[in-house]
Amino acid sequence: MVNPIATLLLESGAIEFGDFVLASGARSSYYIDIKAATTNPTILAAIGKTIAEGWDFDMVAGVAVGAVPIAVAVSLASGRPYAIVRKEEKDHGKAGTIVGDVNGRNVLLVEDVTTSGGSALYGLAALRAAGAEVDRVVTVVDREAGAHEALAEKGASLFALVRVSELLDG
Repeated sequence: MVNPIATLLLESGAIEFGDFVLASGARSSYYIDIKAATTNPTILAAIGKTIAEGWDFDMVAGVAVGAVPIAVAVSLASGRPYAIVRKEEKDHGKAGTIVGDVNGRNVLLVEDVTTSGGSALYGLAALRAAGAEVDRVVTVVDREAGAHEALAEKGASLFALVRVSELLDG
């Protein structure tokens, strides 16, 4: 296999076969256990380095919880700050959906796995509402199930380190 990230994902056992219900509600005969990869420091560092070297940005952001380790890895590899997009606004402490000052910054949104694009769309809207300039989403794995089109409708491009077809064919 030519794609080094795809090779690392396969070697880590991140692909499982069976009957699964995805976060989008869809059923699938396979599951991408991205946490099996992103909890491995070697794989996480490779993902962070690949993203940091592949795109230009002022700040990286990830939607909690799955994309946060990826955002941290990209931040460490690039030396640029990161932000966290909370799933919901806190009602205590420092309120808000975004942790980090994204206002006026060119933000790269990262995702672990995209299916329909729901999480990425949420992150995109939250970041834009906070004043970020964001029109690119980089996902580790794109399940090729509509996220690309959904993000395009909102003026954003989706880039995948790995397409699911590469993993299933690999």
